[in-house]
Amino acid sequence: MKKSARARRMDRHHGRHKAVATLNLTALMDIFTILLIFLLVNNNNAAKLPDNKDITLPESTAQEMPKDVLTIQVSARDVIVAGQKIASTDEVRQQDSRTVQALVDELNYRAAQSLAADKSAEKEVMILGDKSVPYAVIKKLMRSCMETPYTKVSFAVLKVAEEEDE
Repeated sequence: MKKSARARRMDRHHGRHKAVATLNLTALMDIFTILLIFLLVNNNNAAKLPDNKDITLPESTAQEMPKDVLTIQVSARDVIVAGQKIASTDEVRQQDSRTVQALVDELNYRAAQSLAADKSAEKEVMILGDKSVPYAVIKKLMRSCMETPYTKVSFAVLKVAEEEDE
């Protein structure tokens, strides 16, 4: 039997909706490729030191990148351990003792809180010292670190390109 025009039109219409939908992967792959390239270009593997506008780091030709360790920031005004002020630089400079008791207490507390598997392993601390801070203050801070499990002390500096000898 012959179908009417309306029946044929309805068959075509229902036939379109019964078809399996296909996915165009070409456009999707282009988007993921662009996203991957964007993330690779903007990924910065360099360790970031804490920003403190009061601290101007000395310059050096050091080649080693800093690790992610506990930081002690020493500005012209304050001594800051991991973002928490523990003393003022003037107080540290004027005290008679060879160590800074507040720093020793803070580092011992942080060492006790750390979840290191090997408790005997030496812990590392990085000092970000302003270049105008007197050496006597830095020396007291280093001596204070030596009385705690944080015996490995390093200093943060700004990297300057080496000049080639001719």
